[in-house]
Amino acid sequence: MDTAALAFTVVFCALLALGLLTRTVLASRQIRHVARHRHSVPAPFDATIPLEAHRKAADYTIAKTRFGLLTTAFEAAVLVGWTLLGGLDLLNQALLALLGPGLWQQLALIGAFALIGGLIGLPLSWYATFRLEARFGFNKMGLGLWIADGLKGLLVGVLVGGPVVALVLWLMGAAGPTWWLWAWGVWMAFNLLALVLYPTLIAPLFNKFEPLTDAAVKDRVNALMARCGFSAQGLYVMDGSKRSAHANAYFTGFGAAKRVVFFDTLLQQLNADEIDAVLAHELGHYQRRHIHKRIALLFALSLLGFAALGWAASQAWFYNGLGVEPSMQAPNDALALILFLLVVPLFSYFLSPLMAQLSRRHEFEADAFAMEKTRGSDLASALLKLYKDNASTLTPDPVYARFYYSHPPASERLARLSAA
Repeated sequence: MDTAALAFTVVFCALLALGLLTRTVLASRQIRHVARHRHSVPAPFDATIPLEAHRKAADYTIAKTRFGLLTTAFEAAVLVGWTLLGGLDLLNQALLALLGPGLWQQLALIGAFALIGGLIGLPLSWYATFRLEARFGFNKMGLGLWIADGLKGLLVGVLVGGPVVALVLWLMGAAGPTWWLWAWGVWMAFNLLALVLYPTLIAPLFNKFEPLTDAAVKDRVNALMARCGFSAQGLYVMDGSKRSAHANAYFTGFGAAKRVVFFDTLLQQLNADEIDAVLAHELGHYQRRHIHKRIALLFALSLLGFAALGWAASQAWFYNGLGVEPSMQAPNDALALILFLLVVPLFSYFLSPLMAQLSRRHEFEADAFAMEKTRGSDLASALLKLYKDNASTLTPDPVYARFYYSHPPASERLARLSAA
């Protein structure tokens, strides 16, 4: 191993260790802080949140955080197995011997990597669904539906993702030094197309979507959207209750394909005024152009990512430093793509606080918009119900929340609503 490859190995190991240490410290803070405040409801909520619900939220948060630590350690071990311990190199050499060099071998490498990775992660996914979520009364699906969802996801990945990956690999080999710019264009076009097609072609494979039939709710929603200058292709109710007791509402699609989707659990838990307030919050994201800003940020970050991949793919130390021997007689494009996807999270993890801060700011802006169009007390009441029913802790560790939370903690969010 040359000096550059050794240096990259050291950087890789240092980032992995630092990430594990940071995650462990933050998770430990969260567990201790939530446990310390488990036995009493915070003063702003003691009139609305029962102590039993508060303790359930604390126990759920602690259990999820501990499981997150286990998942983090497991994923780090798998990452080392794929890279420094030679797992990816072994898989690549085996497929080269079986298929010979070429595009089909590269597609097979990516497909085999994804399949093996999915199978390795199945036990954790099963435990999260049938032990952790079930323990707190959230899981509503059986093993058959869970398996069906996995097979459907695999089919969608092959039919939708396969051609995109094949095109990117072809560009890497045929488009010259600026292949990464063309590949970035393909990736962005795919993402925009997915925003349009997902609501009508992919989402119905997993859930049943029926037009909203409650006339009173429908009239109120249409009136609210008219006041906000917003139009949607339709109002739908999703059978979220067949998988989970968690509640939500969201907009999906892009341009003329926008849809308003309510979980059936949300309609059961909130009254009409509260539904209006939650919907107004979601409308706020569109009216404040948060969706467009996030897409623009995705465009910019992915452009930087493809440029970095275009540079790294031509460097021998990039492969050697991660335990892979690049082929001298065959393209290494699939190897480069996989290794890059394995390494990038080590760098991007430390951007989490910045991304979380941006998301929290957007949430506050959407809340402010909701208060312009509905009553702040209705939004506060809806949020309290959702915090309670989703077992969201009211007492997160402040440092943990600043690092990870994409939504403001309940105390901050409701304090702003009360002040307004």
